[in-house]
Amino acid sequence: MLRLSKTLLASGLAAAALIAAPAPALADDPIERSEAAEAAAFKADRERILAMAGDFKVTFDMQESTAWLEGYEPIDAKVSGGYESVRVIEDTGERIVLQHLLVVGSEENPYVVKHWRQDWQYEPTEILTYQGGDSWELTPVPEPMRAGRWSQTVYQVDDSPRYAGWGQWEETNGTVRWRSNWTTRPLARRDATRDPIYDRYIGINRHQITPTGWIHWQDNTKMMPAEDGSGELVPVVQEYVLNTYERFDDYNVAAAEGYWDKTSDYWQAVRAKWDEVAAANGGIRIAQEANYGTDIAAELLKLADEIKDGEMASEEAAREAVALIENGTARGGG
Repeated sequence: MLRLSKTLLASGLAAAALIAAPAPALADDPIERSEAAEAAAFKADRERILAMAGDFKVTFDMQESTAWLEGYEPIDAKVSGGYESVRVIEDTGERIVLQHLLVVGSEENPYVVKHWRQDWQYEPTEILTYQGGDSWELTPVPEPMRAGRWSQTVYQVDDSPRYAGWGQWEETNGTVRWRSNWTTRPLARRDATRDPIYDRYIGINRHQITPTGWIHWQDNTKMMPAEDGSGELVPVVQEYVLNTYERFDDYNVAAAEGYWDKTSDYWQAVRAKWDEVAAANGGIRIAQEANYGTDIAAELLKLADEIKDGEMASEEAAREAVALIENGTARGGG
């Protein structure tokens, strides 16, 4: 009886301790920190974001895994790679913009592809979210989710929007990561050019700093509209994407720097025009094209190449680009 009583007493004390102990903070809970702790976290967060700049050898690893739709056969995994120079093109303290420049071709004859761009904003009030089809909309970040968090907005090769999310930089099990909320994004070129049955991804986006660089990984559910015309979205297949950035500069880094030196003013004008359209219309609507993203992307990239090759002045190209965006977003209903 004494042994039983001790057991019951221990169980009761353990239960009481569980009740009294504060619940662990969840990733989607509001962040509550002292002013000093928030200042330290802000400084550390900035260092993590800025650590993604540099020169890298990149591996892109994409794999469809679990089929959610009966009869669907996941496609083969795809692994590719390349060299990428990531540059800080804006840093105002609470806003950091990183431009990716992909270097392809040989050492002697390189070609620079203006790749994706990521904009980081501290304590955002709104983000530009993908709505499906050809539409992005400025949507408010829930007020409890603003303090202490950063948004990441990703742009396509022509600086038109792709997807956006908000999340917290945090340390878990000795590793540091930023994890987004659930985000909707349009199909990437690898899928759009195949005309699959799904038409968008809904996924979680993560960035983690490693000892030799960083990783960007995604957990995507590929979705399609229901066949009954209800407007509901149906899951088709799960996809896991792991992009690994290893610090490496034994490639033609000068080609990337030369491209950006010649075209950065032009691309600044392009970014400003997209921002103007989004602010004026509460978002952006523009027709999409499978290979490039928007149906004006090829023309915008061609203008940049003409600047790089000395065939057109930056100011003249910028005027043409602004007109292309105005006309394209007007057609899209922006």
